Amino acid sequence: MNRLPRIVILGAGYGGIVTAIRLQKELNYNEADVTLVNKHDYHYITTNLHMPAAGTDDPKNARINILNIIDEFKIVFVKATVKEIRPHERKIVLDEGVLSYDYLVIGLGGEPETFGIPGMKEYAMHIRSLNSVNLIREHIEYQFAKFKQEPYRREYLTFVVGGAGFTGIEFVAELAERIPKLCKQFDVDPSWTKIYSIEAAPSILPGFDQELVEYARKTLEDNGVEFIVGTPIKECYQDGVVLATGEEIKTTTVVWTGGIRGNSLLEKAGFDVVRGRVQVDPYLRVPGHDNIYVVGDCSIVMNAEGKPYPPTAQIAMQQGISVAHNLVATIRNEGLREFKFESKGTVASLGKRNAIAIVGNRKLKGYKASLLKKLIDIRYLYMIGGIPLVIRKARF
Repeated sequence: MNRLPRIVILGAGYGGIVTAIRLQKELNYNEADVTLVNKHDYHYITTNLHMPAAGTDDPKNARINILNIIDEFKIVFVKATVKEIRPHERKIVLDEGVLSYDYLVIGLGGEPETFGIPGMKEYAMHIRSLNSVNLIREHIEYQFAKFKQEPYRREYLTFVVGGAGFTGIEFVAELAERIPKLCKQFDVDPSWTKIYSIEAAPSILPGFDQELVEYARKTLEDNGVEFIVGTPIKECYQDGVVLATGEEIKTTTVVWTGGIRGNSLLEKAGFDVVRGRVQVDPYLRVPGHDNIYVVGDCSIVMNAEGKPYPPTAQIAMQQGISVAHNLVATIRNEGLREFKFESKGTVASLGKRNAIAIVGNRKLKGYKASLLKKLIDIRYLYMIGGIPLVIRKARF
């Protein structure tokens, strides 16, 4: 190959942005042409979106300008929307133009998984992007304003969160902190408000340590959250939800956090997918396509028991590091390294100064776990932007 190898990275989520940052550190200036494609000119910290969604934090704190963290002499940034992936032609169709590649990294992120629940796509909101959380925050505030005009409509003050995994629990925790302030702002009796967390599994935070789950549940119940567990949502409609039990909850606010699936573009590209996600090989490549890597929500990586790891930010970041290493190794005709996920621990926030966490065999709760969450955020900021980004964005 006389020209430089062309690497295209689709998506600037955790996996994509870490891949780009690591490539610009490890590649020399004359080793490859690297292009990063993203539909926005910013990267956002997905694990913190529950706060601006509830209105307890400014959305700009989760937003990082891509051009502030990439080296434009090594990475070309293209702001565009991906329309089609053509693996056999080695081309990417954008909303304006076409890109050719030799090596492709797909980190396009996921889409809400509604499990076929009628009305969930049409009437529920989702915590998936800065635009979506802005909509949720403004919608919640608007419900209080509407209630002042129609005080007999208690459904304006009823909030349903579908799914009690990490995102759902972190969001209801922030919502429980936010609503008393909105009640004071709009002169509304707090006893008129309702927050429901509805989970189909027998417990909130399915699969998490039971002692910490009980702590989280009691903490949130003390803050006014009502849990309905072991009960799926059967239908979502404009004025509420219907549970599998037949119970109906009247509400004008449904936020769905019950699951994600991979990006639909992967299936359209002809890859074998499960719920839109590709089960990658040990090097994170698409089977049958040694030049295409998949990271983040679009990938499936199996653990030692043959079960898929949950698609978390932590695994996406480690995938980005691994993919960058293997791309550099390929260009330099060196051996590839298999991906091995190493869990650094798990943290779920329960508001500004409360959280639960597992680090190794240690269980943390309360302020210590909350502090750990802040340290994880700082570490990530340092990974992608060094000390300058930590100074600009870290919230101590």
